[in-house]
Amino acid sequence: MKRRIGKHNESSLDSSGVQNPPRGPKKVKAPSRPWLKKAFWSLFILLILVPVSLKILPQLVQHFVYAHRIRVPFFVDLSRPADLSLNHTINMYLTSEEGISLGVWHTVPASQWEEAQGKDLAWYQKALDSGSPVFIYLHGNTGTRAAPHRVGVAKVLSALGYHVLVPDYRGFGDSTGEPTEAGFTTDVLFLYKWVKARSGNSLVIIWGHSLGTGVSTNTAVKLIEQGEVFDGVILEGAFNSARQKLNIHPFIWYYWTYPGIGYVFREPWAENKVVFPTEANLKKMKSPILFLHSEDDYIAPLHFVQQMRDVAVKAQNAERVKLVIFDGIPGIYTQWFIQRPPVA
Repeated sequence: MKRRIGKHNESSLDSSGVQNPPRGPKKVKAPSRPWLKKAFWSLFILLILVPVSLKILPQLVQHFVYAHRIRVPFFVDLSRPADLSLNHTINMYLTSEEGISLGVWHTVPASQWEEAQGKDLAWYQKALDSGSPVFIYLHGNTGTRAAPHRVGVAKVLSALGYHVLVPDYRGFGDSTGEPTEAGFTTDVLFLYKWVKARSGNSLVIIWGHSLGTGVSTNTAVKLIEQGEVFDGVILEGAFNSARQKLNIHPFIWYYWTYPGIGYVFREPWAENKVVFPTEANLKKMKSPILFLHSEDDYIAPLHFVQQMRDVAVKAQNAERVKLVIFDGIPGIYTQWFIQRPPVA
């Protein structure tokens, strides 16, 4: 019997008697083209991912910078400060500009606790003219005016005999609008003038924490341009954008990797730049300034604040600019401002 042998269908038995598959032609491996894959992904990023991202990135940038949509603590009715044991506090809404409603708490001195029960907004406004110093507390990013440490500041200052106004910036808490640096300045400037119009000769002191320090100095300079000066400014946990690198834009690497790409695709933060030129502002300020800072602040290292203190001292003098350093447990260092005459 003849054995049929084909060129490409020859099969054989191995030592175990299992028939091996027919041998086919040897496959030639295609040459690797890594540049083709890189070119594909570059085009994908350039033509699809970036244009789509630019549509949504401005809002993402706002969130990364301000985290204003994280409205903790949850399930708190900001119109009811008494739920947080602020029993001599009224909630109000002020219109800083058309379309912007600011949620603000006003806490009167603890000595007026009983008298304040059941009183309306008109009574609280009139109470501002009692002669007691007034603090406007500008909080940091994330959360609302109901955050425990912010409520704690209001309680302590009230116990010391001061009025306290705590606003939520536009976009924060129950305040309307979207957060912008210019918008914050507009909001605080409006609130300051609202207070001054009702507080007579009482001292009005601005206390800014973290983000609030940048807002405070921006507003101070704007006020100087209008011929007025804050009675005093407290800067707690201040940051210095002139010397600190703030990596706040999630896709900023794209503009570093492809120089000149901004001419094709405009940076999504171009219309809402985060500047907060605190160091430059300190050179113009004329108010007494108190820096409060923690030794272990890893977000705004102490040496940056010491540099800002030196800038402020040079612009004014060492008597009007102080730095108090604490280790982890913040204290209330407000006595320095009390009984000081307003600066002309």
